[in-house]
Amino acid sequence: MRRGGREVLHAISLEVAADSVTGLLGPSGCGKTTLMRAIVGVQVVAGGEVVVLGMPAGVPQLRSRVGYVTQAPSVYLDLSVQENLRYFAAVCGVRRRRIAETVELVGLRGRERDVVGDMSGGERSRVSLASALLSGPELLVLDEPTVGLDPVLRAELWATFHELAAAGTTLLVSSHVMDEAGECDSLLLMREGALLEHVTPDRMRAQTGESDLGRAFLAIIQRAVRDAGEPGAGG
Repeated sequence: MRRGGREVLHAISLEVAADSVTGLLGPSGCGKTTLMRAIVGVQVVAGGEVVVLGMPAGVPQLRSRVGYVTQAPSVYLDLSVQENLRYFAAVCGVRRRRIAETVELVGLRGRERDVVGDMSGGERSRVSLASALLSGPELLVLDEPTVGLDPVLRAELWATFHELAAAGTTLLVSSHVMDEAGECDSLLLMREGALLEHVTPDRMRAQTGESDLGRAFLAIIQRAVRDAGEPGAGG
C-alpha cells in the first residue's frame, strides 16, 4: 500500500482465523490502521489482493457482514444512545428489536436515554461498538478500541470481545499496548510497515525465552534488525 506516494505496507501476507480474537500489535505509526482500512475496504491497495469472507474487500455484499470501529468514537455526540442506534439501525436495515440486544451486549442497559456527549470515553467506545454490532457482523475490525481507558474498562471490553468470538464472530483488534497481547488467540506483530510474526502468545514466549510479552516483542524486533543488517543491530 502507498500513501502520499510512499509505500507504507511492504509485502504483507496473512490470514486471520475465523471465530477467534486476533491481535494486531505494534508501535504507533507502524501501519496497523492502514492495514485495517484495507481489510475493511476503504483503503486503496496499490498491489496484491485482500479477500474478506471469500470476497474482495469493500464490495457492497460485505457491508452488513463486516463491522468497523475506528479509533475516534464514530457516533453523534449530541444524540442519545438510543437515538444513535435507531439511526444506524435504519441505515443498516436492521429491526429495532436488535437495538435492545446490542445495548445489553455492550453493557449499556439503562443508559439508552443518556446523551453520548455527556458519557465517559469508555462509554462512548461502547456506543461505537454497539453501532458496529447492530447488523450482527461476521467480522469485527477494531482499531485500538481500548486506548485511553482505565484497566477496569479495558478488562470489561476484552471480556465482551471474547464473548463475541465464542458466539461466532471473528475479531481483529489493534493495539500498541503489549500487555493486551495475552488476551488474543493469535498475534500479528508489525513494525515499520512490515509483518514480523504471526504467532500465538505462548509460541512467542517459547521462541524468545521471555515470559513478558512486551520483552518478547522487543526480542523479535531486535532479531529482525539483526537479520536485516540494519545499523545498531548489536544494540
